[in-house]
Amino acid sequence: MKILNIAVIAHVDHGKTTLVDALLKQAHVFRDNQSEMNQTQIMDSNDLERERGITILAKNCAITYRDTKINIIDTPGHADFSGEVERTLGMADGALLIVDAQEGPMPQTRFVLKKALELGIKIIVVINKIDKQFANPASAKDRVETLFLELAQDESQLEFPVVYAIGARGATFKDLPEDYEKQSGVEDLLDTILEEVPSKITDEGSFKMAISSLDYDPHTGSAAIGRIHSGSVTKGNKVVLSSDPQKYYTVEKIQVYAGLGKEEVESASAPDIIALTGITSIKIGDTICDPADVVALDSVKIGEPTINITLGPNTSPLAGREGKFFTSRQIEERLNRELEKNLGLRIQKLGDGRFIVSGRGELHLSVLLETMRREGYELEVGKPEVIIKDIDGVKSEPVEEVTILVPDEYVGVINQEFGKRYGDLKSMKNLDSGEVEFIYEIPTRALIGLRNMLVTLTKGTVIYSSQVIGYQKIGKEIPQLRKGALMSSESGDALAYGLANAQERGILFIAPGTKVYEGMIIGLNSKENDIAMNVIKGKKLTNMRSKSSDGTIQLTPPTILSLEQSLDFLESDELLEITPENLRLRKKHLTELDRKRAGK
Repeated sequence: MKILNIAVIAHVDHGKTTLVDALLKQAHVFRDNQSEMNQTQIMDSNDLERERGITILAKNCAITYRDTKINIIDTPGHADFSGEVERTLGMADGALLIVDAQEGPMPQTRFVLKKALELGIKIIVVINKIDKQFANPASAKDRVETLFLELAQDESQLEFPVVYAIGARGATFKDLPEDYEKQSGVEDLLDTILEEVPSKITDEGSFKMAISSLDYDPHTGSAAIGRIHSGSVTKGNKVVLSSDPQKYYTVEKIQVYAGLGKEEVESASAPDIIALTGITSIKIGDTICDPADVVALDSVKIGEPTINITLGPNTSPLAGREGKFFTSRQIEERLNRELEKNLGLRIQKLGDGRFIVSGRGELHLSVLLETMRREGYELEVGKPEVIIKDIDGVKSEPVEEVTILVPDEYVGVINQEFGKRYGDLKSMKNLDSGEVEFIYEIPTRALIGLRNMLVTLTKGTVIYSSQVIGYQKIGKEIPQLRKGALMSSESGDALAYGLANAQERGILFIAPGTKVYEGMIIGLNSKENDIAMNVIKGKKLTNMRSKSSDGTIQLTPPTILSLEQSLDFLESDELLEITPENLRLRKKHLTELDRKRAGK
């Protein structure tokens, strides 16, 4: 059977996951009565992926069409997870580049397309969402052509097939239709894949496979996942790792992808994507090979981290009450497990039981923290900081290109916020949809907290994307953009009477009945300075009654911050306490005396 490996790549929210859903359903991977037929985001099995509506982890599945097995590799669309993109593109023969018919190619499209073209992967452009109110497929196609002109490695890559799609309805078209309702089905897309993507069937030569991903089964142990580069492998074969060719392993199980799952086979050959068990001490990037030929395949080059956080065991007065894992040793073991599969991550152990965790961006790090939190870990983290590099003796910081798309009523908001952060406006364009597109160049450190702020200020209408484009000499310091903090001066349970007094000073983050401790942040001050307040204070009871004293205390509902918003809130003298049940903001030095000694 002919085998093709197809990566699906796109900017976030351009309909990639929806289109993969349609391919799976229409290829009859599921029976008509299976629950998946009524499900969306089928490939996004991770809870965080479903909640956020984004793909975080690259995943594989397979369909069969006209005697051809098509392995589909669903990759993330967000720049923070580019490590996932980079390692999975190496398994592909071709790629579907999905572009929104209204927005056209976005910065992340450029990043992924450049990687694919460097690897010589055949690209099929899918212009999706052609039924949107302000869709302009012709303009989107022109902008994609311009992008290919900039990024193509040779002239042959300038010719690419285009398919039009309405992913939500599972409809694809080889030519732009006049009536979208007349046709449904993904056959036009599947036929284009068979016609355009070259098959690389070659079972000649000795067996070689680069490990692109890892899986774990409690019964059979770790499994190495990757594409067979050459040759074939049979159950019971002896193989070695190119990094340690003296140690032999026996292939215990071979699995190939079928639908959303895997099935065991006796043997497999190039270019299929398989999972092998029986090999220990594996890591992503290793080459599994025949003992007769131990030359390693080229390993994946992963971009460097740009942001780090200091992470350690929870040290608050409430530590150890809400989590299952809270020691430095347990946290270290979990971080080491993450390193095995999260290629964009770096870990540095400090001498005091804490760790510096470096990642590709705020989202990359917050997803790790949220995952650990849900697994039962208690920890505390400091303010995210940009990684400074020494380039030719000059201290340099990463710079990002940021693309913003907003309705024209929010133009002033964008100009104001980027002006505060010394952003350099490169272009500003009015679109037919009544939106305005901004492109800025701005230091990464100025972007911390900006995404969430813009979502709030534009009432959720902003489309925000960024990518690192290089390094420059550290610029001038950005002023503190946040007001002061309201802190608890006592430990106990917060009461309505005390919170009512605090509410007069600013915005509250907690409700009555919340356990607080001295130095815990309970709100945002309306002024620049920090204030410690007694929120556990109750109303003094007397036997005297008066009209004014019998009034009901009215509190505004507290503002509940998400994990990402809490990270954005932090200043250098503050910490975020993370437990499975709560997120608590606090000062590093809890008592007023300690803060004075530290000069805070």
